[in-house]
Amino acid sequence: MASREKLDKCSFCGRGKKEVTLLIAGIDGHICDRCVEQAYSIIQEEIKKNNTFDLSGIKLLRPKQIKEFLDQYVIGQDAAKKIISVAVYNHYKRLTQPMDNDDTEIEKSNILLVGETGTGKTLLARTIAKMLHVPFTIVDATVLTEAGYVGEDIESILTRLLQAADYNVEAASRGIVFVDELDKIARKNDNPSITRDVSGEGVQQGLLKLLEGSIVNVPPQGGRKHPEQKLIPVDTKNILFICGGAFDGIERKIANRLNTKVIGYSAAKEVDRIERENLLQYVAPQDLKSFGLIPEIIGRLPVLVHLDPLDKEALRSILTEPKNAVMKQYKKLFQIDNIELEFEEEALQYIVEKAIEFKLGARGLRAICENIMNDAMFEAPTAKVEHIKITKEYAQNQLDRSSIRRLKAS
Repeated sequence: MASREKLDKCSFCGRGKKEVTLLIAGIDGHICDRCVEQAYSIIQEEIKKNNTFDLSGIKLLRPKQIKEFLDQYVIGQDAAKKIISVAVYNHYKRLTQPMDNDDTEIEKSNILLVGETGTGKTLLARTIAKMLHVPFTIVDATVLTEAGYVGEDIESILTRLLQAADYNVEAASRGIVFVDELDKIARKNDNPSITRDVSGEGVQQGLLKLLEGSIVNVPPQGGRKHPEQKLIPVDTKNILFICGGAFDGIERKIANRLNTKVIGYSAAKEVDRIERENLLQYVAPQDLKSFGLIPEIIGRLPVLVHLDPLDKEALRSILTEPKNAVMKQYKKLFQIDNIELEFEEEALQYIVEKAIEFKLGARGLRAICENIMNDAMFEAPTAKVEHIKITKEYAQNQLDRSSIRRLKAS
């Protein structure tokens, strides 16, 4: 009888079978539903504790080492990677230095990446955060509006960073924020209007306090502020902001500036040296102002980096060389089903040619590959094949049948 009573009790809390909702039997004991819930919460706390960002353990590499790390994931863009490596090194060197009696205060240098779509702006920022192991978040500037209007408040940027840092305020205050599509919040025109530019210049004005460094009260769950909500103060002084945008059409601003700058006999020689195919390399703060960014925000993004358009050679390398190359991902997917995937060199060159034709950059490589590989991924798991070889003819036929051909540039 005593042994029977022992079997009908939880081995952890001692509650009887009638006192709990569920009693789970084990080999030599029982556990009730309440103890299961408590054990689960303890495990979650331990996992959260172990996953917290160790700010004292930021592994700060030298600029050359940072560039070498970026080279493993990002093909080309050597000039941009050098500038970013120096900016990131200086930023975190500034944070890890102990305070001294010297009155010199080093200010942070936020970064602005200018480049066509698919040239690697987001990948550069994500790779930097991966290397440093600091909280990182990506925010789309197009959804931001001034406070009180439909859309997201500027403070929602910091809410996402807090969430990425598991609400560790100290870790979030040393994180990295990538603000994408910055060009979409450019001032629409220089003419005064009776309506407010709430998603353009208004957002730029709101971003100023974040970029320059100030203490911002952030709603922990996002959304609009209200008096009853508990707000979390976050100091943005040590947050590195990396902004990016395609700035479509800024080439015309650059061309106008270069043409008006060179006058006289020596002008012809200087014009000849200008690479008309890649005007972005000549981008300057005054071009950003002409495009629609306000001077204050340009001044708070002192590191201006341009990304070169990707040529055939770079796109071909992106397909196979980086650690997370597109081809490596597909081969891994088929390998899980014990299928060996092989691409002919001509097929790879065909994919590259189509990416250039569609003007989609590196991002377009995956879209094209998805359309080519879709039928193979559908049939192969049940076809009991051990080897698949993708030829140029197969890739061409698959792409001709897909809807992506509509992207063909006119």
